[in-house]
Amino acid sequence: MLRSLYDWILGWADKKHGPFALSLVSFTEASFFPIPPDPLLMALCLGNPRKSYRFALYCSVFSVLGAAAGYLIGYWIWELVGGFFFSHIINAETFAIVGDKYSENAFEAVLAAAFTPIPFKAFTVTAGVFKVDFLAFIAACAVGRTARFAIIAFLLSVFGARVKLLIDKYFNIFTVIFFILLLVGVLLLKKLG
Repeated sequence: MLRSLYDWILGWADKKHGPFALSLVSFTEASFFPIPPDPLLMALCLGNPRKSYRFALYCSVFSVLGAAAGYLIGYWIWELVGGFFFSHIINAETFAIVGDKYSENAFEAVLAAAFTPIPFKAFTVTAGVFKVDFLAFIAACAVGRTARFAIIAFLLSVFGARVKLLIDKYFNIFTVIFFILLLVGVLLLKKLG
């Protein structure tokens, strides 16, 4: 089923309403949908490299809006939908681990989830459940999602299809390296401040 959803999403790349589909997938993936927007973003960028940054902006804006919706799901209606999330998106053990991450540093936890291939919806909904500060949550989402999608757009606009193969193959490694560099930058700023 996931493969057919994935293929259906990629099918939008060749259609006039591809940017609308990208926005919709970005919004829903941040709150409940299982397929990330990255494959459609890549396909749209490869099809029209001049609009790569516009497509990345759609992804970022609608992903942050979807994250806010996920937060509200966790904050207001968790009792109604918790069973669905535990059976389809996050298990109880991971839920507890995410809660611990929020108690350590909610901004960093959300930033990591926003940028990495961790299922983002697990963090957006649990942020609402654990009552994470909403403004810090949105700021972390905006920074992480914008960085993620802007890097993809940049690489595809500069290197084209060759980089898509590299991203597909080494995405997790690229993500870890970028997050380590980002963390080092944050720590250096704290020491200087």
